[in-house]
Amino acid sequence: MPTLTKAELAELLFEQVGLNKREAKDMVETFFDEIRNALERGEAVKLSGFGNFQLRDKPQRPGRNPKTGEEIPITARRVVTFHASQKLKEMVELSSGSPVEMSV
Repeated sequence: MPTLTKAELAELLFEQVGLNKREAKDMVETFFDEIRNALERGEAVKLSGFGNFQLRDKPQRPGRNPKTGEEIPITARRVVTFHASQKLKEMVELSSGSPVEMSV
């Protein structure tokens, strides 16, 4: 399965919007910088029609060393989660050729 990169996003902005290559690259970098900055400040990021990035605190929990079976603690940490919007889910499902129930 092919992967879309930041460089390819910048190239698409160059081709479709008419920005020069430097402006397109800067716009993509700024977009992702702002998402990262908001998450670092503890803010959720909501992109209408696309999805939400949220922070979740995971408590410490017991784990096991798979080689020895020894119990080891997995430290508490904060993780970023992404939840796709219903609209994005529907568009992906439609593009896969599978039947989908559309919401209004």
